[in-house]
Amino acid sequence: MRLLVCVKRVPAPGARINITVDEQAVDSAHLGFTTSPHEECALEEAVQIAEAHEGQVTVLTLGPAEAEEQLRYAASVGANHFVLLPITEVDWDAQRTAAALAKAISDLEETEGPFDLVLFGNESADAGGFQVGVRVAHALGRPIVNGIKGIDVAEGTVTARREIDGGFEVYEIPTPAVLGIKEGINLPRYPTMKGRLASKKAVIEATEPTSEPGGQKRRRLHRPEEAASTTVILGEGPEAAPAVVDLLEELGVLS
Repeated sequence: MRLLVCVKRVPAPGARINITVDEQAVDSAHLGFTTSPHEECALEEAVQIAEAHEGQVTVLTLGPAEAEEQLRYAASVGANHFVLLPITEVDWDAQRTAAALAKAISDLEETEGPFDLVLFGNESADAGGFQVGVRVAHALGRPIVNGIKGIDVAEGTVTARREIDGGFEVYEIPTPAVLGIKEGINLPRYPTMKGRLASKKAVIEATEPTSEPGGQKRRRLHRPEEAASTTVILGEGPEAAPAVVDLLEELGVLS
């Protein structure tokens, strides 16, 4: 079985995000970077499926040269083939990104045959646009379902479960297909020492992406003001008990 996972290099969750002076990009001077959490789960799911069905996993990313780090992480947890579409800009708009990814996937399939499954994260951790996977699926002429929290693979079909209020929706989709994976479908493995060492030798194919800018244009980025918080010390030791009781009554915890 042939699987492909698209990943994106994003600022590590929990980091303080600052904006450049021109308000066009995230200031990365003091940031760590990682793979989007949804995409990390998509990668783990692809590796698990490949292990169960004697498959191969290709990982594709569009980003700066430093995104090689995310491909080597993928190698350390069991992926097999790696393709980087290097760009010099901070980011591309969703339309342009999807066009470049779809072209790269088509080129890979010309030589090796179609991928049974192409997996995306439900949305990227930075832009959160929910667009790229859908646009790629449309360009490839394949069905797509987003928000996936469970996958079962059979010959020629895949059963995908999407979590909804009160239960799941279940889809039976013919392959080749595209799925948007949601964090929580699995618990991504940690790289082993053997995997980390092997990842240093992984061969990464770099292919210049070719696609024109889309219709979307960034106007500016804005970081919301941080909400101020205050701490009130009610007292110390047993002497604080009356103040604690008063506060609990005020909050309605005690009556």
